[in-house]
Amino acid sequence: MSPWLLRLSGSTLPLYRHGWGWLLGHRVLQLTHRGRRTGRLRRTILEVMRYDPATGEATVMSGSGPTTHWLRNIQANDQLEVSIGHTFFAGTYRLLGPEEAMWVLADYERRNILVRPVVHAVLGQLVGGRFDGSGAACRRQAYQLPMVAFRPLVPADAGATR
Repeated sequence: MSPWLLRLSGSTLPLYRHGWGWLLGHRVLQLTHRGRRTGRLRRTILEVMRYDPATGEATVMSGSGPTTHWLRNIQANDQLEVSIGHTFFAGTYRLLGPEEAMWVLADYERRNILVRPVVHAVLGQLVGGRFDGSGAACRRQAYQLPMVAFRPLVPADAGATR
């Protein structure tokens, strides 16, 4: 990942550290996980590409590919916590299939049309080539940069009385 992307993603960590992560709403989340070798707690800030308020599921992309540390850590030890908006939960994850990942990316582009050129430039840099939003480019992205969906272990309305 390029140095400027690393600096940008690291600039939000202090907000979460001081309890101000809610300012970022549902656009960014903090993933807390354990290192697969050290067992130490790790925190990673990830951009949310899709958020479903009904289920609390937040979908992110592994911008460094399938070998990024946070993804390998949760695959080795699936105990994780997510902080997003005003919500904090112990969660579970699932890897999206290529078709669903392509749909999420298309929806993300549609909702962020004003920054589409920036999205294309960043995705092009991440996949190591030009990204033009075409079906072939989205398919290549779906295979090179996995998408992961985080969901609360306990549904938000499980404690509600009827």
